[in-house]
Amino acid sequence: MKVILVVVIVLILMFWLWRDSVLKKVDIPAEWHDLLEEHVRFYQLLNDAEKLVFQDQMAVFLYEVNIEAVHFELEEIDRVFVAASAIVPIFRFRNWRYKTINGVIIFPNDFNDDLGFGSDAKDKWIGGRVNYGPKGSRMILSRKSLHHGFKNKTDKVNTGIHEFVHILDIADGKMDGIPENFVGQEYIIPWLNLMYEGMEAINNDKSDYHGSNLKDRTDIRAYGGTKQVEFFTVASEYFFERPKLLRRKHPELYEMLERCYNPDKV
Repeated sequence: MKVILVVVIVLILMFWLWRDSVLKKVDIPAEWHDLLEEHVRFYQLLNDAEKLVFQDQMAVFLYEVNIEAVHFELEEIDRVFVAASAIVPIFRFRNWRYKTINGVIIFPNDFNDDLGFGSDAKDKWIGGRVNYGPKGSRMILSRKSLHHGFKNKTDKVNTGIHEFVHILDIADGKMDGIPENFVGQEYIIPWLNLMYEGMEAINNDKSDYHGSNLKDRTDIRAYGGTKQVEFFTVASEYFFERPKLLRRKHPELYEMLERCYNPDKV
């Protein structure tokens, strides 16, 4: 047991030494704070010290992960939104790095299954996707959807966060909508129960759209009812975008996601 503890301490020290060495190599633009304060609700709720840590984590992420723009010139706000999308879900985790991401590609608009996004492309409806391979993953984002996620203050949708939660989901080796790496084994069954109940409520609403009482309808986005993996990501978007509303309308789901994303607070 003592050997394991020593190894853990050494790994943590190595991480922080590496992190400090990275931060010495990068300059954090002064405009980051203003952009984050204006657009990122999660950042707005942090205290001053936490905001500095958030920016440091963004800098480390951008040092490690390359971002490319296709058919438009990448701006600083694009980099900020991608990095914020990555940091929001893992901010309370210790020593987390996105080791499996080879890069992020941003298209100017939503795209289709064939990655068509121009005026001649049909069925453009995808705002984000993660392509997985044996040597890592590559994320593709729509600039339109990425910006909408942070600039719309009233919905519960954030495409960037959604796609990075997929990366967290697969961290245990399986993309299955079960956050095994982030909650104790004793919470897996309760999570499954919440997930199945939530998906059933979504799909019951869809099937009875014209006859159901509006006050009894779930407000979790319909896409969450399509697959287990999408329920986890959609619920996570809701958790980060409208936490107070989720806590009021779905207290058990809120508590489980709080346990997942803020392990030191529960």
